[in-house]
Amino acid sequence: MRWEAQTLVTAQDATGGAAPALLPLAGLVRTVTTPEFAGITFHEVTAKSVLNRVPAGSKMPFEWTVNPYRGCSHACVYCFARKSHTYLDFDAGMDFDSQVVVKVNAAEILRKEVNKASWTRQQVALGTNTDPYQRAEGRYRLMPGIIAALADSGTPLSILTKGTLLSRDIPLLKSAATQVPVGLGISLAMTDEALSEAIEPGTPGPRARLRLVTRLREAGLPCGVMAMPILPWLSDSDEALDALFGSLAAAGATGVTAGALYLKPGTREWFMKWIAAHHPELAGRYRRLYGTGSYASKEYRTWLAAKVRYFKARHGFSHSSGFSHRDLDNVEDPREEEAQYPAGSIPAPAREGSANVPASRPSAQDALF
Repeated sequence: MRWEAQTLVTAQDATGGAAPALLPLAGLVRTVTTPEFAGITFHEVTAKSVLNRVPAGSKMPFEWTVNPYRGCSHACVYCFARKSHTYLDFDAGMDFDSQVVVKVNAAEILRKEVNKASWTRQQVALGTNTDPYQRAEGRYRLMPGIIAALADSGTPLSILTKGTLLSRDIPLLKSAATQVPVGLGISLAMTDEALSEAIEPGTPGPRARLRLVTRLREAGLPCGVMAMPILPWLSDSDEALDALFGSLAAAGATGVTAGALYLKPGTREWFMKWIAAHHPELAGRYRRLYGTGSYASKEYRTWLAAKVRYFKARHGFSHSSGFSHRDLDNVEDPREEEAQYPAGSIPAPAREGSANVPASRPSAQDALF
């Protein structure tokens, strides 16, 4: 991926001199545009810290995350992370798709953080907010350094992505898996190429992601699939679900979790605008199904869970985790459903004495050499 045609975007004051940065981004180094990423602006920043602690009370099966990018050129209309862009004074719609913040020193800072004596080597999850393998990763190459920093420090890691650029790092991931537990997850919730192109236009298509699942499995790596979101009236038919789970089984996925579209504030407005423009006949249905909340009605989620359970069993996934195996009548908090990750996507606990259990942590003195 060439970067020679980049343009630095600078501001000028009324006298023609240099003005302060256009955006109040902490650590902003420069702002870049390039013809290869038409319509996308990259804001390169230096971060002081990249390890993020998951809030107390979260249902997620991990306590730490790293997000080398903010904003995402995958431009998934339904992305739940859209509102997080407003914390940077961007909007949750077009800015989320086109204003991408890049933590150019992410690997360097992470290595320092995970080599502190106080670090307890808890699992670190990547891809929990925006995709670490979006197209810009081909230029910035942040992930190899991040993976190496975690593996070298004895820190288990997991990656969730739609990006087929992950295949570039398969040799590195195989090596990391000999040092620490590694989980890999691919996000893929539909096999309809036309629907995918319309609603997640910046992502590799379903066929490409299925090939990635197969490549990971052939490399001896685990690969769970997050089949989320299932879209009411667009990808929840028997034909669509049968095709999805059949394709995932053929690709060799180690497990599947499926769930209905989640419309939190920021995402809801953007998605409803898209529905009104592309499927106006469904706009009223969606408003009634979601009411004023973020979740589809419990009746719909229970109906979908039964469908998913049937097709998972039909294609050999009945052993795998996922909300469709839960008794939703006893689950009052929908977040309990979200927290179910498929087999393979979360590092399996290492057994004492196995190859991927690191020796005792080096002392501070050892670390000097």
